[in-house]
Amino acid sequence: MNGAAEKIALEHEAARIFMRLYEQRFAVKMRHIWHNEPARPDVSCYYDDQKLDLEIAHLYGSEAEAMHILGRALSQQTHQELMALLRVPAAQRLLAALNRIIANKAEKHYDSERVWLVIRNANPLWRRADMLAHCHKLQLPHQHPFQQIWVVGDLLGQSGILPLYPRALLSAEVAKC
Repeated sequence: MNGAAEKIALEHEAARIFMRLYEQRFAVKMRHIWHNEPARPDVSCYYDDQKLDLEIAHLYGSEAEAMHILGRALSQQTHQELMALLRVPAAQRLLAALNRIIANKAEKHYDSERVWLVIRNANPLWRRADMLAHCHKLQLPHQHPFQQIWVVGDLLGQSGILPLYPRALLSAEVAKC
């Protein structure tokens, strides 16, 4: 599979997992996804019969971790980068990676009325509970195009989803714990 096809497959899988988990949790139908061109968010779907666009991102921690997780051949330099990462506390790497993704996506402009950012965690060292424990330290940009920001806690969605924005959703989540 080439890089573009793999990226689309990963985005569709992330969208399907998020939609299934969201439906289960809130009993709101989310159906029919399709891929968009770059000026629009990655995936579109119907949220209770209204169009909703999803911008999909994957959380790896670093490019070196992404290569390792995706099964790419690792150069000696990439292997050394992975070993150096082990000396940085996991929570610090998690926050830095989440802040980096959100900041990068916040700079984009989409040809869409309703966009949610869905971040799918691909790093096996982190789970939804880890993100929940540290999400109060996130640095959300004041300006961004997203109505909501969500995290899928792991590649398969087994640890559930976590709302990061708006803050009211996050506060309600924290209050439940």
